[in-house]
Amino acid sequence: MDKTTLLSVQDLCVSFFSDKKENKVLHHISFDIHENEILGVVGESGSGKSVASLAILGLLPQKISKITQGDIIYSNSSILGLTEKQYRSVRGNEIAMIFQEPMSSLNPSMRCGKQVAEILLEHTSLSKTAIKKEVLLLFNKVKLPDPERAYRSYPHQLSGGQKQRIMIAMAIACKPKLLIADEPTTALDVTVQKEIISLLKNLQKEYKMSILFISHDLSLVSEIADNVLVMYQGKMVEYGAANTIFHSPEKDYTKALLNARPTLDVRYKKLPTITDFLEDQQKSQEVITQETRQDHHKKLYSTPPLLEVVNIEKTYFSKVGLFGKQEFKAVNDVSFKLYEGETLGLVGESGCGKSTLGNTILQLDKATAGQVLYRGNDITQLATSVLRSLRKEIQLIFQDPFASLNPRLTVGKAIMEPMQAHGLHSNDILRKEKTIELLNRVGLTAEHFERYPHEFSGGQRQRVGIARTIALEPKLIICDESVSALDISVQAQVLNLLNELKEKLGFTYIFISHDLSVVKYMSDQLLVMNNGKIEERGEADNIYNHPQKEYTKKLIEAIPKGK
Repeated sequence: MDKTTLLSVQDLCVSFFSDKKENKVLHHISFDIHENEILGVVGESGSGKSVASLAILGLLPQKISKITQGDIIYSNSSILGLTEKQYRSVRGNEIAMIFQEPMSSLNPSMRCGKQVAEILLEHTSLSKTAIKKEVLLLFNKVKLPDPERAYRSYPHQLSGGQKQRIMIAMAIACKPKLLIADEPTTALDVTVQKEIISLLKNLQKEYKMSILFISHDLSLVSEIADNVLVMYQGKMVEYGAANTIFHSPEKDYTKALLNARPTLDVRYKKLPTITDFLEDQQKSQEVITQETRQDHHKKLYSTPPLLEVVNIEKTYFSKVGLFGKQEFKAVNDVSFKLYEGETLGLVGESGCGKSTLGNTILQLDKATAGQVLYRGNDITQLATSVLRSLRKEIQLIFQDPFASLNPRLTVGKAIMEPMQAHGLHSNDILRKEKTIELLNRVGLTAEHFERYPHEFSGGQRQRVGIARTIALEPKLIICDESVSALDISVQAQVLNLLNELKEKLGFTYIFISHDLSVVKYMSDQLLVMNNGKIEERGEADNIYNHPQKEYTKKLIEAIPKGK
């Protein structure tokens, strides 16, 4: 039986203009979304996925962009010629959108309940009492744990997953026929991601609405979509039924997207990247056998530990009433050993204490109790001056490379800065030479030296962050969610780079992430954290293959594995 077409994008071309130069960002894109259907649009950053969704909603930036060709048909009528007033009656009412980053999409100065109520005020004639009742019903529908509390809360008082549920409640408030979900789970834990996907599927069935689901993760898209459109550099690569594209993709680019995520059954020495597939180099992938791994571990653990964490606790206190104090143990009696040349994986959901533990090791946060022994010395007791020289040996790669780089410094100067602070190399000429060498080492070039952070892609900025970290030739590097915001394909490049640097320069890593598939691939040993405590520990492959605790099983179960 033929389905009724709800939205049809026909031969769409979009250009952006700067200094009278035309930059074509969408090239002849065509796709249909039928009633009661989910279409997944997948591709890397810059592939044009979000531009297509903004064009549908009439939200392209007016002065610098233009639809140069094509049409968008919604309910048998073109919506390209609509006035702003006409568009406003469509947005939220007929077509709604969930944005990628809920924190920047929600108003930080307004309570969450009021923000959802605004949509109903705009599009319905309900009374204020009826609107509040409807908002609480919506909060129940999106499975917020305490709807009344969420109604009264400001965005910063809710977790990432809860904020995303508020955004979904806002989007479905007027029961739209089409819901556009733009990367709605990118920064979320795998378990929360699974809950959000399940929630969207259930809402779609209940409301019989259509969904345009945008993501860079093909495995994730395959779990929710009926049909899939793969995009690359503003062009259509492949378009068809999700089952077909997932099980027998025709194009190399689609195969590359499917294979760039670390596999859970085979451990490759180097993850295949998009370039490997496009240049047909993936056939020679070297596999690390269990025997090789065991031999490596025998050598690794026969030496004294580089770092020993002994019964570390970190307690925070918050005021309750006028005189009361409430304590919260973010890290609770944690102990482990880390050996030179090892990668220790630290995995768990947001709020489990991973980053707090990382900060106490770095002495950015003082531990409430316990010891951190580095080369046998307790660094929790060191004077500030001694700690400063130690920072050269223990470094951090941040989650968000853009926020950690000074936008007013060229990347060359940003890499030279820590060298100057620690008196490395005798003058700036030598430091510049060293910086160019580091840029080459992380896959950039000398010409990038004079560029500013905003001129780089996310993956390139993360490479700059890595170059800045290794400029001090540290012994121990803490990678705190350092690939979680990257495209799957860029993530593969960065993970390969970290492993390559470890092999050549003898680094030791603590690798913190909520993505168990990435942590398993990178790690020798694995620590699973939950509520500030270590839930499970052991060799990474053993934990994945034979998890002992329910919490670990839940994390493994939540990894997108495709259809």
